[in-house]
Amino acid sequence: MALKFSVFILSFILAVAQEVSLVDSEKDIVILRGNRDILTYHKSEVAPPEGAKKAYRRSGFIHPLKSPKGGIVTGIHPGDHLHHLGLWHAWVKSKHGKDQPDFWNLGKESGKVRFLKLLNKNATGFTVEQEQVAFKGSKREETVILKEALSISVRTTNEANIIDYHLTQKNVSSEKLELPIYRYGGPLAYRGPHSWNSKNSNYLTSAGKMRRDSHATRANWCAIFGPTEKGDATITMMGHPKNFDSPQRLRTWPDGKVFLCWTPIQEKPLVILPDQLLTWRYRIIVSDGKPDEKAINRLWEEYQAD
Repeated sequence: MALKFSVFILSFILAVAQEVSLVDSEKDIVILRGNRDILTYHKSEVAPPEGAKKAYRRSGFIHPLKSPKGGIVTGIHPGDHLHHLGLWHAWVKSKHGKDQPDFWNLGKESGKVRFLKLLNKNATGFTVEQEQVAFKGSKREETVILKEALSISVRTTNEANIIDYHLTQKNVSSEKLELPIYRYGGPLAYRGPHSWNSKNSNYLTSAGKMRRDSHATRANWCAIFGPTEKGDATITMMGHPKNFDSPQRLRTWPDGKVFLCWTPIQEKPLVILPDQLLTWRYRIIVSDGKPDEKAINRLWEEYQAD
């Protein structure tokens, strides 16, 4: 009887240790499973490497993002693209009145995305308000173009950390925001660890495309995998079928560095009118090991029916 009771207590402790919890501070929000962090969202601006322009400071992104074993699957401020920040989003090529703000390429100093305030939180997620702000004219006057509600919710299984990335954007300006056809930019972007390269990592999409042939193709999901300090890990991103231009086209790189952007304006332009609301939904699944295509497809069927 004592042995059974001890086993019960141990099982209970292990179950509790895997519960999802949230820690909120002035600078960031951390979500954990047990005592191991899953992701960190940055409320305060994070400085770029020493010697870089101050314009590369930015808030409103996720890094690090980790697998169940703790392997890190994101990278920030790579030397080739200092504005790449783990898991983030921004529009690139745009037209707003007489100006052409670029919210993505921070070095141009014509626009950026920033955290504004925490709207709500619970044990498994949070919602924040963000802004895509343009610096207009010769005086670089701030004009908020888009107000955003970004909701992050997390659940876990023994095999994976599952994150829902739910973004609503509203044009709060008095003019339309025009987004012409362009090869990248949009509602979700990802930069992999700096150590991932053409020899130790790859892409796999729902259409069977990989590093060499996935760019500009459409996909329901894209898995990217490579080594971490805790063993191989895979990050799988899924675009909801109700998103604009779904299944969306991908921006991927064939040269070895790991980057992905879900790009709904590769084929069709998009205009966001004053007071118009747009909603974007993605699911991010981080697992240990290499991609299990059957398991991913099961999760996709669950997601697309949601």
